[in-house]
Amino acid sequence: MKKGTLKQILLMTDGCSNKGESPAETAVLAREQGIAVNVIGILDDDQTEEPEGLQEVEAIANAGGGISQIVYKQALSQTVQTVTKQSMTQTIQGFVNQELKQILGPGQSLEEIEPEKRGEIMDVVEDMGETCDLEVLILVDTSASMNDKLPSVKEALVDLSISLNARIGRNRFSIYHFPGKRKDIQNVLDWSPKLDAISDVFPKLTSGGITPTGPAIRKAMYQFGKKGLLHHLRDEDESGMEEA
Repeated sequence: MKKGTLKQILLMTDGCSNKGESPAETAVLAREQGIAVNVIGILDDDQTEEPEGLQEVEAIANAGGGISQIVYKQALSQTVQTVTKQSMTQTIQGFVNQELKQILGPGQSLEEIEPEKRGEIMDVVEDMGETCDLEVLILVDTSASMNDKLPSVKEALVDLSISLNARIGRNRFSIYHFPGKRKDIQNVLDWSPKLDAISDVFPKLTSGGITPTGPAIRKAMYQFGKKGLLHHLRDEDESGMEEA
Protein backbone atom coordinates (compact mmCIF):
# COMPACT_ATOMS: atom_id res chain seq x y z
CA MET A 1 0.00 0.00 0.00
CA LYS A 2 1.28 3.42 -0.89
CA LYS A 3 2.30 5.93 1.71
CA GLY A 4 0.12 9.02 1.53
CA THR A 5 -1.14 12.09 3.34
CA LEU A 6 -4.08 12.12 5.73
CA LYS A 7 -5.90 15.45 5.70
CA GLN A 8 -8.17 16.66 8.48
CA ILE A 9 -10.12 19.75 9.41
CA LEU A 10 -10.52 19.89 13.20
CA LEU A 11 -13.47 22.18 13.98
CA MET A 12 -13.77 23.39 17.57
CA THR A 13 -17.02 25.17 18.41
CA ASP A 14 -19.65 25.64 21.10
CA GLY A 15 -22.70 26.62 19.13
CA CYS A 16 -24.88 26.64 16.08
CA SER A 17 -23.92 28.26 12.80
CA ASN A 18 -26.04 31.27 11.97
CA LYS A 19 -24.75 32.60 8.66
CA GLY A 20 -24.21 31.21 5.19
CA GLU A 21 -24.55 27.73 3.75
CA SER A 22 -25.21 24.55 5.71
CA PRO A 23 -22.00 23.34 7.40
CA ALA A 24 -23.03 19.71 6.90
CA GLU A 25 -23.40 20.23 3.14
CA THR A 26 -20.01 21.94 3.03
CA ALA A 27 -18.47 19.07 5.00
CA VAL A 28 -19.64 16.70 2.25
CA LEU A 29 -17.59 18.71 -0.25
CA ALA A 30 -14.52 18.45 1.98
CA ARG A 31 -14.98 14.70 2.26
CA GLU A 32 -15.15 14.41 -1.51
CA GLN A 33 -11.77 16.15 -1.65
CA GLY A 34 -10.25 13.57 0.71
CA ILE A 35 -10.42 15.82 3.78
CA ALA A 36 -12.03 14.40 6.94
CA VAL A 37 -13.98 16.92 9.02
CA ASN A 38 -13.78 16.27 12.77
CA VAL A 39 -15.88 18.34 15.15
CA ILE A 40 -15.48 18.94 18.89
CA GLY A 41 -18.36 20.66 20.66
CA ILE A 42 -17.21 22.42 23.83
CA LEU A 43 -19.32 22.81 26.96
CA ASP A 44 -18.66 24.97 30.02
CA ASP A 45 -17.56 22.89 33.01
CA ASP A 46 -20.68 23.87 34.99
CA GLN A 47 -23.08 23.33 32.10
CA THR A 48 -25.70 20.67 32.89
CA GLU A 49 -27.68 20.68 29.64
CA GLU A 50 -26.43 20.32 26.11
CA PRO A 51 -27.27 23.47 24.12
CA GLU A 52 -29.43 23.09 21.04
CA GLY A 53 -26.64 24.54 18.91
CA LEU A 54 -24.37 21.58 19.55
CA GLN A 55 -26.77 19.18 17.86
CA GLU A 56 -25.19 20.00 14.52
CA VAL A 57 -21.76 18.79 15.72
CA GLU A 58 -22.55 15.16 14.93
CA ALA A 59 -24.25 16.05 11.65
CA ILE A 60 -21.18 17.92 10.38
CA ALA A 61 -18.78 15.11 11.33
CA ASN A 62 -21.00 12.43 9.77
CA ALA A 63 -21.26 14.41 6.56
CA GLY A 64 -17.50 15.03 6.55
CA GLY A 65 -16.50 11.42 7.24
CA GLY A 66 -14.96 12.39 10.56
CA ILE A 67 -15.36 11.97 14.32
CA SER A 68 -17.52 14.08 16.63
CA GLN A 69 -17.37 14.55 20.37
CA ILE A 70 -19.12 16.77 22.92
CA VAL A 71 -16.78 17.60 25.79
CA TYR A 72 -16.37 19.81 28.86
CA LYS A 73 -13.51 22.31 28.85
CA GLN A 74 -11.53 20.41 31.47
CA ALA A 75 -11.40 17.28 29.30
CA LEU A 76 -10.69 19.10 26.03
CA SER A 77 -6.98 18.27 25.73
CA GLN A 78 -7.38 14.49 25.87
CA THR A 79 -10.41 14.63 23.57
CA VAL A 80 -8.56 16.57 20.86
CA GLN A 81 -5.80 13.95 20.81
CA THR A 82 -8.26 11.05 20.79
CA VAL A 83 -10.44 12.47 18.01
CA THR A 84 -7.43 13.23 15.81
CA LYS A 85 -6.03 9.71 16.16
CA GLN A 86 -9.41 7.99 15.80
CA SER A 87 -10.04 9.90 12.60
CA MET A 88 -6.67 8.77 11.22
CA THR A 89 -7.49 5.14 11.98
CA GLN A 90 -11.00 5.46 10.52
CA THR A 91 -9.67 6.96 7.29
CA ILE A 92 -7.00 4.29 6.90
CA GLN A 93 -9.52 1.51 7.60
CA GLY A 94 -11.74 2.91 4.87
CA PHE A 95 -8.80 2.85 2.49
CA VAL A 96 -7.94 -0.73 3.49
CA ASN A 97 -11.55 -1.84 2.97
CA GLN A 98 -11.50 -0.31 -0.48
CA GLU A 99 -8.29 -2.19 -1.30
CA LEU A 100 -9.77 -5.46 0.00
CA LYS A 101 -12.84 -5.11 -2.18
CA GLN A 102 -10.65 -4.63 -5.24
CA ILE A 103 -8.59 -7.71 -4.34
CA LEU A 104 -11.24 -10.06 -2.93
CA GLY A 105 -14.44 -8.76 -4.52
CA PRO A 106 -17.23 -6.39 -3.45
CA GLY A 107 -18.62 -8.74 -0.80
CA GLN A 108 -15.48 -8.70 1.36
CA SER A 109 -14.73 -6.15 4.10
CA LEU A 110 -12.37 -5.94 7.05
CA GLU A 111 -15.09 -7.04 9.50
CA GLU A 112 -15.76 -10.25 7.54
CA ILE A 113 -12.18 -11.51 7.51
CA GLU A 114 -11.20 -14.25 9.96
CA PRO A 115 -9.91 -12.87 13.29
CA GLU A 116 -6.26 -13.86 12.83
CA LYS A 117 -5.99 -12.22 9.41
CA ARG A 118 -7.98 -9.21 10.64
CA GLY A 119 -5.45 -8.76 13.45
CA GLU A 120 -2.60 -8.74 10.93
CA ILE A 121 -4.39 -6.14 8.83
CA MET A 122 -5.04 -3.96 11.89
CA ASP A 123 -1.30 -4.09 12.62
CA VAL A 124 -0.77 -2.69 9.12
CA VAL A 125 -3.39 0.00 9.79
CA GLU A 126 -1.62 0.97 13.02
CA ASP A 127 1.73 1.11 11.24
CA MET A 128 0.29 3.29 8.49
CA GLY A 129 -1.09 5.62 11.16
CA GLU A 130 2.43 6.10 12.50
CA THR A 131 4.21 6.51 9.16
CA CYS A 132 1.81 8.41 6.89
CA ASP A 133 2.04 12.19 6.64
CA LEU A 134 -0.63 14.14 8.49
CA GLU A 135 -2.05 17.59 7.76
CA VAL A 136 -4.47 19.09 10.27
CA LEU A 137 -6.15 22.44 9.73
CA ILE A 138 -7.55 23.58 13.07
CA LEU A 139 -10.64 25.75 12.71
CA VAL A 140 -11.53 27.58 15.93
CA ASP A 141 -14.90 29.23 16.54
CA THR A 142 -14.22 32.63 18.11
CA SER A 143 -17.79 33.89 18.26
CA ALA A 144 -18.74 35.75 21.44
CA SER A 145 -19.73 32.69 23.48
CA MET A 146 -16.28 31.08 23.00
CA ASN A 147 -14.39 33.80 24.88
CA ASP A 148 -13.82 31.87 28.13
CA LYS A 149 -13.05 28.63 26.27
CA LEU A 150 -10.08 29.89 24.22
CA PRO A 151 -7.42 29.28 26.93
CA SER A 152 -8.53 25.63 27.10
CA VAL A 153 -8.36 25.40 23.31
CA LYS A 154 -4.79 26.73 23.34
CA GLU A 155 -3.65 24.20 25.95
CA ALA A 156 -5.34 21.35 24.07
CA LEU A 157 -3.58 22.22 20.81
CA VAL A 158 -0.15 22.41 22.44
CA ASP A 159 -0.75 18.96 23.96
CA LEU A 160 -1.88 17.67 20.54
CA SER A 161 1.37 18.77 18.93
CA ILE A 162 3.43 17.13 21.69
CA SER A 163 1.49 13.85 21.49
CA LEU A 164 1.96 13.58 17.72
CA ASN A 165 5.68 14.44 17.72
CA ALA A 166 6.57 10.80 18.34
CA ARG A 167 5.10 9.74 15.00
CA ILE A 168 7.46 8.73 12.20
CA GLY A 169 5.37 10.48 9.57
CA ARG A 170 5.49 14.23 9.05
CA ASN A 171 2.97 16.43 10.85
CA ARG A 172 1.80 19.76 9.45
CA PHE A 173 -0.62 22.03 11.28
CA SER A 174 -2.30 25.32 10.53
CA ILE A 175 -4.79 27.33 12.58
CA TYR A 176 -7.65 29.54 11.39
CA HIS A 177 -10.39 31.17 13.41
CA PHE A 178 -13.83 32.32 12.40
CA PRO A 179 -15.37 34.79 11.94
CA GLY A 180 -12.41 36.80 10.67
CA LYS A 181 -12.13 40.53 10.14
CA ARG A 182 -14.50 41.26 7.28
CA LYS A 183 -14.10 37.69 6.00
CA ASP A 184 -15.22 34.19 6.91
CA ILE A 185 -11.92 32.89 8.33
CA GLN A 186 -8.69 34.49 9.53
CA ASN A 187 -5.24 32.91 9.55
CA VAL A 188 -3.70 32.44 12.99
CA LEU A 189 -0.76 30.14 12.21
CA ASP A 190 0.60 29.15 8.80
CA TRP A 191 1.44 25.53 8.03
CA SER A 192 4.04 24.35 10.52
CA PRO A 193 5.35 21.00 11.84
CA LYS A 194 4.62 22.09 15.42
CA LEU A 195 2.03 24.14 17.29
CA ASP A 196 4.48 25.66 19.77
CA ALA A 197 3.99 29.15 18.36
CA ILE A 198 0.34 29.33 19.40
CA SER A 199 1.37 30.58 22.85
CA ASP A 200 2.30 33.80 21.08
CA VAL A 201 -0.64 34.09 18.68
CA PHE A 202 -3.55 32.95 20.85
CA PRO A 203 -3.59 35.93 23.23
CA LYS A 204 -4.16 38.12 20.17
CA LEU A 205 -7.43 36.39 19.33
CA THR A 206 -10.59 38.33 20.05
CA SER A 207 -14.01 36.75 20.30
CA GLY A 208 -17.28 38.15 19.09
CA GLY A 209 -19.69 38.26 16.20
CA ILE A 210 -21.63 35.65 14.28
CA THR A 211 -20.87 31.98 13.53
CA PRO A 212 -20.43 31.33 9.77
CA THR A 213 -19.47 27.66 10.17
CA GLY A 214 -20.43 26.53 6.65
CA PRO A 215 -18.46 29.24 4.81
CA ALA A 216 -15.55 28.70 7.22
CA ILE A 217 -15.32 24.99 6.34
CA ARG A 218 -15.44 25.83 2.63
CA LYS A 219 -12.60 28.35 2.93
CA ALA A 220 -10.62 25.91 5.08
CA MET A 221 -10.80 23.30 2.30
CA TYR A 222 -8.97 25.63 -0.07
CA GLN A 223 -5.99 26.00 2.28
CA PHE A 224 -4.89 22.42 1.54
CA GLY A 225 -4.38 23.22 -2.12
CA LYS A 226 -2.18 26.27 -1.72
CA LYS A 227 1.11 26.33 -3.60
CA GLY A 228 3.95 24.94 -1.54
CA LEU A 229 1.76 23.06 0.93
CA LEU A 230 3.08 19.66 -0.11
CA HIS A 231 6.61 20.84 -0.82
CA HIS A 232 8.22 18.18 1.37
CA LEU A 233 5.86 15.35 0.46
CA ARG A 234 6.30 12.88 -2.38
CA ASP A 235 3.64 13.67 -4.95
CA GLU A 236 3.67 10.27 -6.56
CA ASP A 237 2.69 8.54 -3.31
CA GLU A 238 -0.30 10.67 -2.37
CA SER A 239 -3.10 9.71 -4.72
CA GLY A 240 -4.20 6.42 -3.11
CA MET A 241 -4.49 7.71 0.45
CA GLU A 242 -6.10 11.04 -0.47
CA GLU A 243 -8.89 9.27 -2.32
CA ALA A 244 -9.72 7.47 0.90
